[in-house]
Amino acid sequence: MPRKPAEASSALREEARAGAGFLRRRGWRLLLLFAGVLLPLWLFVELADEVHEAEAFAFDEPMLLFAHEVARSGFDRVFLVFSALGYEYGVVPVDLLLVLGLALRRRLAEGIFAAVALGGSALLNIAAKQFFARERPSLWESIAPEHNFSFPSGHAMGSMTLALVLILLAWPTRWRRWAVAGMAVFVPMVGLSRIYLGVHYPSDILAGWAAAAVWTVGVYALVFRGGLRPWRQRPGTAPG
Repeated sequence: MPRKPAEASSALREEARAGAGFLRRRGWRLLLLFAGVLLPLWLFVELADEVHEAEAFAFDEPMLLFAHEVARSGFDRVFLVFSALGYEYGVVPVDLLLVLGLALRRRLAEGIFAAVALGGSALLNIAAKQFFARERPSLWESIAPEHNFSFPSGHAMGSMTLALVLILLAWPTRWRRWAVAGMAVFVPMVGLSRIYLGVHYPSDILAGWAAAAVWTVGVYALVFRGGLRPWRQRPGTAPG
């Protein structure tokens, strides 16, 4: 028997209230899933498919040539610094110190999350480089040449992984604004430095960022079961 208009309207209002309540309770998780996993995964798959088929990206060479055209000695120094900070003089030591610091503070779940996310990201990058075996750009002689494979960028992937680990751990605390602001500058500058130096295609950078997002958010969801307040776990509680 069809519902009366009043009953149907009441049911719709009840459904809307239930939906609004769900979004209030789970909206952040849905946003994290969409922005941190689904979009980056789609982007990485699209880029990886083209690289695997040895297809050129229309934006890669023009962006590299533009970076070379604006090169100046002052820019050289800035981007060399960010390139170094994006790996051996910044990301790597901070990764190690972060995991060690969490272990010393007995933050079991946070330490596992950081160690798996950061260490796994590095291993995935090495494996991906070997699988895709993309040669680096050779449009000019770089002032900081590299000799391994290009796709995806290790600097981009490592810096983005570290940024997301710091932001996710800091999110429930008063430090989250500082983490977001600092990483919003650091990560793009590391990526731009690799393009400016001519050792990576822009598509390598995008793929590194995308892979880092999928991996880090995925590890976070596994360790904390999608929770958003890891720092408030009871001491000694093992991750789920």
